[in-house]
Amino acid sequence: MRVAVIGANGGIGRELVSRLADAGHDPIGIVRDESQFDAVRDRGGEPRLGDLEGEFAPALEGADAAVFTAGSGGDTGWEKTLLIDLWGARRCVDACAEYGVDRFVAISAYNASEPLSEPESLRPYWVAKRCADDYLERSSLDATILRPTRLTDDEATGRVSARFEFRDEGGDAIPRADVAQAVVACLENDGTIGETIRLFGGDTPIENAIRPDG
Repeated sequence: MRVAVIGANGGIGRELVSRLADAGHDPIGIVRDESQFDAVRDRGGEPRLGDLEGEFAPALEGADAAVFTAGSGGDTGWEKTLLIDLWGARRCVDACAEYGVDRFVAISAYNASEPLSEPESLRPYWVAKRCADDYLERSSLDATILRPTRLTDDEATGRVSARFEFRDEGGDAIPRADVAQAVVACLENDGTIGETIRLFGGDTPIENAIRPDG
């Protein structure tokens, strides 16, 4: 499967490109600067330029699936949250529909389902994620939404706790590497299409945890 990774130079994106390659897929690492090309190649991906605030859609040509793992980052203002986490995500959904990329996995955020439950200072971020998720859910794409809790840079464990939307609350922080592996597992399991899955640190092997009937 040729998988376009949007945000391939981010914390989850870097892990995902190499894990897709290791699993026998052909990752396309979409980044916004040619200086990041070598890093994508080193992880087994084909680098392509794509700017979520500019020219983007052609970078998806030939892909079978796309993963949105881009983000504005914690050091930017709310205007970047709107342009990347909300509008950029919507642009990706539209571009996938235009280029016939039917499979889509979005990395969202744990409390996007209830953005007003968060501290006031963080609510714009959660609202942006929720609105992007809603747009994806209403699209024609075969979508899976992953909502991981607090992320860490710890080593991968290969195990998580996956809770399907509105079935449970709370959970431990999760390594970015395990989120990346969960994306690979979702792409390889069509049973996750149409599901929104909360991810936490846990003890269940990832391939088992992301099964809706698991």
